[in-house]
Amino acid sequence: MPLPDGTHYFDHAATTPVDPRVLAAMLPYFSTEFGNPGGVYRLGQRAAAAVDESREEIAAILRCRPTEIIFTSGGSEADNLAIKGIAQANRARGNHIITSSIEHHAVLHTCQALEQQGFQVTYLPVDAQGRVAVADVAAAITPATVLVTIMLANNEIGSIQPIAEIGALCRARHIPFHTDAVQGGGLLPLDVTQLQVDALSLSAHKFYGPRGVGVLYLRTGTRIAPQTHGGSQERNRRAGTENVAGIVGASTALTLAQNERVTEVVRLSALRDQLIANVERIPAARLTGHPTDRLANNASFAFQGIEGEALLLHLDLAGIAASSGSACTSAVVDPSHVLVAIGLDDHWNRGHLRLTLGRDTTAEDVTAVSAQLPMMVESLRQLGSTPIASH
Repeated sequence: MPLPDGTHYFDHAATTPVDPRVLAAMLPYFSTEFGNPGGVYRLGQRAAAAVDESREEIAAILRCRPTEIIFTSGGSEADNLAIKGIAQANRARGNHIITSSIEHHAVLHTCQALEQQGFQVTYLPVDAQGRVAVADVAAAITPATVLVTIMLANNEIGSIQPIAEIGALCRARHIPFHTDAVQGGGLLPLDVTQLQVDALSLSAHKFYGPRGVGVLYLRTGTRIAPQTHGGSQERNRRAGTENVAGIVGASTALTLAQNERVTEVVRLSALRDQLIANVERIPAARLTGHPTDRLANNASFAFQGIEGEALLLHLDLAGIAASSGSACTSAVVDPSHVLVAIGLDDHWNRGHLRLTLGRDTTAEDVTAVSAQLPMMVESLRQLGSTPIASH
C-alpha cells in the first residue's frame, strides 16, 4: 500500500522502516533503562542482561553459540571486521584472499585496502545470471589462501549464491569462509551450520530493525584481529560501549522476521513474479539476475537505450521510490560493476532499475508501477532518439 505521503516504496533492499513492535522494544533503552552494560549497579546490569538476551535470540536463529555473536555498527563494519580481521590474523599462513567481482563495496573496498597491505586478491567472475561457480572457487585456491568471502545474495540483481557448496569446499581445505548475508535477513535461511560458513554479516535495517546496528557471526576457533580498540567489549573483539537500544531492536527485528519468513517469502514471491511478468512485456526490457534462484523481494531489470537515473526521477515524480544499478558521481553516471560483470554493455547497463518489495508492498503497488513504467520508458527513449535493437 502507498505510504502516508502516497509513495509506492520499492527500495526495501536499501532500507526498511522500523517495525512498530521493534520500536516498542527499543524505547525503554532510550529513556528509563539507559544504563551502561559495563556498570556494576542494577541499572547497568539490566542493560547487560538485555544485551545477553539479544545475543541469545540471534544465536538461536543462526543456530550458533551466543559467544559467536559480535555486535557492530552495521553490515559494513561487520564485513570489515570479518575480512580484515581474519586475513590479518592469519597473515603468517598466507596472503591470498578470494572474492567475487559482484560483491558489495563494503567487501570490494575492504579487499582493495588489504591489497595495499600486501595481500593478493582474486576477484572471481560470475556467469550472465550473476552466479559464482564452485569450480572457479576451487581452482582459485592456493597454499597461500587464508580467506574466501562470497555474498549470500546480491544486493542489485538478487541472485543467490551456492554458499553451502562453497562452504563445504572451504571447510575441507581448512580455509575460513565469510559471507555477506546482509540481503538475506528475513528472506533466506541463516543456519550457519547448513551454510558451512565461519563468518556471516547482517545489518538490522534490512529486516525492519534500526539503522546503525550490525551482527557478525564468528565461528569458535576462527582467528580474528580486532579492528576497533579501546575496551574489552564483545569478548575483546570489538571495543566500544554497546548500543543497547539498537541491539535489542536488532534481535527483536530478526526474531520477528524469522517467525514470519516462510509466509512472507511466499507472498513476496507471488508479487515479484507478477511484477516481472508485467515489466518484461516492455520492448527491449530484460530481467537481470537468476530467474529463479533470486531473492523473493527482488525484481531488477535492464532497459535498452535509456538512463537509469532519468527513469528514477520520472518514477519519483509519479510517487514511486526505486533505485538503479548505476551510481551517479560528479554528474557522470557510471555503469554498475555488477552489470558489467554479468556482461551487459553500455546499451543496457545504464538503463538499470531495481524494484525491491517488502512487508508493506501490495498488489496495488505492483499495479501502480506496472502501469507507469511502459510510458516512462517509451518517453525517455523518444527523448533520446535511441534506436532499439531486437532481443
